Amino acid sequence: MNVEIAPPADARLTQTATRRIAKHCHARLVSVGLGVLLLSACGGQAPAPNQQAQMLEAGYVVLSTQDVRLDIELAGRTAAYETSDVRPQVSGLIKARRFVEGSEVKQGDTLYEIDPSLYQAAVNQAEADLANVEASAATLRAKAERYQPLVGIEAVSQQEYSDAVAAAKQSAAQVAQSKARLDTARINLAFTRVTAPISGRISRSRVTTGALVTSGQAQALASIERLDPIFVDMQQSSADALALRSDLASGGASAVQLLLENGSPYPHAGQLQFAEALVDQNTGAVTLRAQFPNPEDLLLPGMFVRARLSLATVRAAILVPQQGLSRDPKGNATVMVVGGGDRVELRSVVAPRTIGDKWLVTEGLAAGERVIVEGLDRLRPGAQIRPVPAGTSANANANAAPGGARAGAP
Repeated sequence: MNVEIAPPADARLTQTATRRIAKHCHARLVSVGLGVLLLSACGGQAPAPNQQAQMLEAGYVVLSTQDVRLDIELAGRTAAYETSDVRPQVSGLIKARRFVEGSEVKQGDTLYEIDPSLYQAAVNQAEADLANVEASAATLRAKAERYQPLVGIEAVSQQEYSDAVAAAKQSAAQVAQSKARLDTARINLAFTRVTAPISGRISRSRVTTGALVTSGQAQALASIERLDPIFVDMQQSSADALALRSDLASGGASAVQLLLENGSPYPHAGQLQFAEALVDQNTGAVTLRAQFPNPEDLLLPGMFVRARLSLATVRAAILVPQQGLSRDPKGNATVMVVGGGDRVELRSVVAPRTIGDKWLVTEGLAAGERVIVEGLDRLRPGAQIRPVPAGTSANANANAAPGGARAGAP
């Protein structure tokens, strides 16, 4: 007699659940397998989840050509067009000062008066000496004239006539000497009026009324500087000076603009005058000099200014924003461009100088290329990106690190 023993109720429930799970898994496996077969039949690949969302954005600018004027900016110091120290040419006491300190004076204006008493007396004495020798000379000349016909009839000897002629000539020489002494006395008397040797602005007076001054003394009584026009002296390396000379020889402009100490532009343009014919052995620099009109006296001697010289114009130049260019450890300039397949390409370029806020690139780039200027700190050469015009990227602020070096650049 066979007796069937039924399994416990819990066991029956477990077997039922197991069969249901197996059917569900089988259905999922069949669904996945069909999906793989369909993709294989279409020749496609399953996209990585959120691939487009994870692709890096990079902002770019499209390069174009333009004509660029080359300028150079040099540090300079202003210098007076003419400078003269006022010194006495005779000795004596200062009797009066005839100018206002810091005012404009004209050439020939009386600045100081020195006591003329002694020099007037010297003139009077020289005039009296001249009158004396002129009277004596007239007597001797008349005697020689009377002896001339008498020597022919032997009324006087030849020796007496020769002595009379010699005495007349000697007295004439004495007259000339006396005239010279009188001229000297008159010149010294005129020097008691100390006049302005040039026109310009006079400094403060270094002596007062009653001071004793001497001829040829080391200390100047005052100084006069002509400020209109005015010079600006600039220092430039000898190599750059050669390039500047070449640009000027080829027809480049010699106009010069100034920036004052406070950064404001000077309203008048100047002209480059010359470059010194020697190079400073200590600095290797050449001094350039430009001349500027200064009608308002805005420029004073010794001021620090920035001079901007306009040179030749570069045709079809390519300019790259400064944040898009960096330097490698060797100092070579590099940029990142959007290459084929929207992949990052590291490009070496030649960038000799800046023009405003951009680099002038002479080699390595062409018009129409896309240079990356935003999001540079997260990019690597060869990486695939999603390029967007600069300013529209979500990472517009992720630019190159300060100082021109990209953060994380190789």
